[in-house]
Amino acid sequence: MSATPPLSPLPASPKSVVLLSGGLDSATALAVALREGFAVQALTFKYGQRHSVEIEAAKRIARHYGVWYQIAEIDLTILGGSALTADIPVPRDTDLSVGNAHIPITYVPARNTIFLSYALALAEVIGSTDVFIGVNALDYSGYPDCRPEYIAAFEQMANLATRGGVEGAKALRIHTPLISLSKADIIRLGTSLGVDYSMTTSCYDPGRDGAACGHCDACQLRLKGFREAGIDDPIRYGAAHGVSR
Repeated sequence: MSATPPLSPLPASPKSVVLLSGGLDSATALAVALREGFAVQALTFKYGQRHSVEIEAAKRIARHYGVWYQIAEIDLTILGGSALTADIPVPRDTDLSVGNAHIPITYVPARNTIFLSYALALAEVIGSTDVFIGVNALDYSGYPDCRPEYIAAFEQMANLATRGGVEGAKALRIHTPLISLSKADIIRLGTSLGVDYSMTTSCYDPGRDGAACGHCDACQLRLKGFREAGIDDPIRYGAAHGVSR
């Protein structure tokens, strides 16, 4: 009687770096990376943002999914230039249905370039060729570093500027699974993947208790997305703001 051959070991999951802000987009991007079979290493930034409550949200999400995560501390307040990193009021109740040729004051100069550079470095160190970022080109509030052409340009640069890109057998890829989706479509996708959006936060100007303001651009886009998706937004909004869901 012949012996049963030993089982072959399962191949190790490929590693990926996921930029995890604590918002609904990045949580959905993380869920997509896991669905695609990646072993996720999440990277969160503490950069002096006024909405630092998102860091705690990122921790909750990472713990929920059982993924490794790291918080990188950098100080973008020394540069300022944004309502998120300087003493500049966060716009409220903007009419988002009207096109705006100007980049919003909530844009943080070069933020995604800085974040992706850190992700690129981490990917090289851990031997990964895959980075996920939850940028979106439809409901992106006018940020220039959320556009497909920007991502393509960064990816090209990354493969020119790194040892992995020059010597590696596989080119580095920046995954943007949400880039062509509306906020409602993102929420539907995340819901289908079991994302618990009560763990997330999107507000640019939360109250001291962490409640979302309901009036900044990020809150308006989030609320609009949940309404269009036909799903209740599970996070808490400040009672004084009279948010319509």
